[in-house]
Amino acid sequence: MKLALKSGHLIKRYKRFLADVKLPDGSARTMHCANTGAMTGCATPNDMVWYSTSDNLKRKYANSWEISETQDSHYICVNTIRANQLVEEALKAGVITELADFSELKREVKYGSENSKIDFLLTYHKKNHCEPTKAYVEVKSVTLLQDGQGFFPDAVTVRGQKHLRELTILAQQGYRAVLLFAVLHTGINSVQPAAHVDPLYAQLLKDAIASGVEVIAYKTFFTEYENSFEFSLKQAISVNIK
Repeated sequence: MKLALKSGHLIKRYKRFLADVKLPDGSARTMHCANTGAMTGCATPNDMVWYSTSDNLKRKYANSWEISETQDSHYICVNTIRANQLVEEALKAGVITELADFSELKREVKYGSENSKIDFLLTYHKKNHCEPTKAYVEVKSVTLLQDGQGFFPDAVTVRGQKHLRELTILAQQGYRAVLLFAVLHTGINSVQPAAHVDPLYAQLLKDAIASGVEVIAYKTFFTEYENSFEFSLKQAISVNIK
């Protein structure tokens, strides 16, 4: 993925969806923040903000906060909408080897008993098999870095808890169910459940794995060009379950 971006410095993030950014000319501009999480460590005042600009005249705020560049030189994609886009690119390119060789990809397919939508439903047509097999893939973006360790979630996530219950049931029914952590922080090299943030999520994740849910994580790499960034999921990293 490549985006044309401009930069400023963060003044503050507020009301969950808004951020004030100081531009190079000294003026301040309010931007949209497409991240409903706590954004712990991702929104420190004076961090560099890299933002995109929309030509949609109906938008109240033309600019969107895409990437933070921290004062210790880490890049973080804070626009959570990008996670599924990056995963789709990686799936189609065969980067996520655990899920390679699918013949069909569908997005946002309804499933389960709790009115959920799976991020990706992959269908595999294998030789010598009469019926195709399917893989249900749920994506979660990871940006929380504490003491050198990546964690998910960064706040209590009722929605995430629901998705784990749904994946667990799928696995128990014999389907392939996959939780994919899209790591959007260059400082994160392994992921583990944030039991200190959401203990119920951590327990549900253990239960899901015990039922056969697969858990994998892939890390994003960033390349900065003049007035643009290219970033993509490239490397599998470990998931630590304690």
